[in-house]
Amino acid sequence: MSLQAAPLRLSTASSTFEADFAARLHWSADTDAEIEQRVADILADVQRRGDAAVLEYTARFDGLNAPDLSALELRQDELKAAFDSLSDAQKHALQAAARRVRTYHEAQKKANGESWSYRDEDGTLLGQKVTPLDRVGIYVPGGKAAYPSSVLMNAIPAHVAGVEDIIMVVPTPRGEKNALVLAAAYVAGVHRAFTVGGAQAVAALAYGTATIPKVDKITGPGNAYVASAKKRVFGMVGIDMIAGPSEILVLADGSTPPEWVAMDLFSQAEHDELAQSILLCPDAAYIDAVQREIDRLLPEMPRQEIIARSLNGRGALILTRDMEEACAISNRIAPEHLEVSSRDPHRWEPLLKHAGAIFLGAYTSESLGDYCAGPNHVLPTSGTARFSSPLGVYDFQKRSSLIEVSEAGAQVLGKIAAELAYGEGLQGHARAAEMRLLKK
Repeated sequence: MSLQAAPLRLSTASSTFEADFAARLHWSADTDAEIEQRVADILADVQRRGDAAVLEYTARFDGLNAPDLSALELRQDELKAAFDSLSDAQKHALQAAARRVRTYHEAQKKANGESWSYRDEDGTLLGQKVTPLDRVGIYVPGGKAAYPSSVLMNAIPAHVAGVEDIIMVVPTPRGEKNALVLAAAYVAGVHRAFTVGGAQAVAALAYGTATIPKVDKITGPGNAYVASAKKRVFGMVGIDMIAGPSEILVLADGSTPPEWVAMDLFSQAEHDELAQSILLCPDAAYIDAVQREIDRLLPEMPRQEIIARSLNGRGALILTRDMEEACAISNRIAPEHLEVSSRDPHRWEPLLKHAGAIFLGAYTSESLGDYCAGPNHVLPTSGTARFSSPLGVYDFQKRSSLIEVSEAGAQVLGKIAAELAYGEGLQGHARAAEMRLLKK
């Protein structure tokens, strides 16, 4: 009996279209609990035992035994040998595809967030269409303190991006509403706001309820429950990041008044006991001076208990050999906030690779960035600045690739695609490309 293909037929005029359409699109992200546990066990085991665990699981699941993990590394000469073993047609196809992919992504890099396109010599159009998300949810922390600045930093870039529906959730313990937070929501263009918080607010935004609409992405920091909830709903909705405790790292050459630096360290320590404040400096006498200012200024601070616990538990004043070494250590830490408090900050800035935000010069306190300098204060924490970026307009946009192949272009691309598809054993892909080739 021959196989038949009968795709579901739908009509938007049908009264059941929405339900039928949703049912066809539905995909469950739920994962078997046993698999979840096994993955968790593997992760923990690899974290604990390293190479030995990796080798054990590779042998168990892949049937690949090796004396050590280096034996499983592919060397460059092996990669080249594999390339050399290809037929001329496969080599050409692979190189042509790589060249086109590289050209496309080089153009993407220069696009600065705007839609763009170009045409090949054969008339084929390639490009990218940038469009805003439809609806986003912003989580604004509440409890120990109120954060109107978080409203601005989350809602404004979404608004600028063109998001049509911005939903805010903010906890109000004991029903105490902060006027600044509510005013910030008005100024920033929040469309709807709810006084709910915690994991339940994240769930409502992710899944949707009868009252709170389902969003496409959730942004904004929160406590451990909020962070855990965001992590669990990721995939059903987008998230900005999993935020950890706040951090500041000050690189000082000893030229800034020490009381300024002491207060900058306080500015993060006062967030909570787990916040981290670090000073890197090559001048021992200056570090002593900063410590004296810490001792002098602490009794003046309303949140002195939190500051003290933070500095005692996670703070550090680090003497370095020189500023070059301080910069190298900073790159290892990849801090959320990085102050370069020196006479010539632009001398050191080129050496700094990893930071959520870099504050240059003695007059640039981190707190200015938190509130009004302009760049976003939602920044990567816990070393994630090594691979992630501040919140921005781009977080509220998505990109769709544009491809329009001309008849002439199909003659070139079709041969490349078919060659690679046959190499992968995907005859349907190959024949779909070959059908567009002109018969000679």
